[in-house]
Amino acid sequence: MEWPNSRNESIGSVLLDCQTIRNRISELGAQIATDYKGKTPHLVAVLKGASIFHADLVRAMELPLSFDFIAVGSYGTLDTSSGEVRILKDLEDDLEGKDVLLVEDIVDTGLTLHALVQKLKERKPQSLKIVALLNKPAGHKIDVPVDYVGFDIPDAFVVGYGLDYNQRYRNLPDIHILSFGK
Repeated sequence: MEWPNSRNESIGSVLLDCQTIRNRISELGAQIATDYKGKTPHLVAVLKGASIFHADLVRAMELPLSFDFIAVGSYGTLDTSSGEVRILKDLEDDLEGKDVLLVEDIVDTGLTLHALVQKLKERKPQSLKIVALLNKPAGHKIDVPVDYVGFDIPDAFVVGYGLDYNQRYRNLPDIHILSFGK
């Protein structure tokens, strides 16, 4: 598959193939279903990156649930976050008294996620836990406890399976390392 680019980036090696991702999401879904037995969790997916992970995760959870979407932006460059969060698309549902699972694609610096968690706690959920497909420990600038992690990955820029660079590559079924030319 040929992908045009304007910044000399290229799709590198496959870090996680789609079957490995699918298997891990099934495990996460089963674990969450066990942990939330007798409850009705409310999943909040962070758009746009977590949309594909979220869709597969909810199908892997055999229990009643509800979900909503939030879109946030953080001031910073294309590949770094400042941690200053602004809500671009807010939730339609009230969180008060709900068991909320925040669904994120990747935890990198932790700055944006930390700020978002603080904003959601102000809405008084019964509980608030985080599920992330990817965790990049080497990139953490702030410790944000993630309750469910799909994969710990190295400090590399990744695309595919919902993750993007400049709004591209989200539709790749595998997660690839993106490399940049000089």
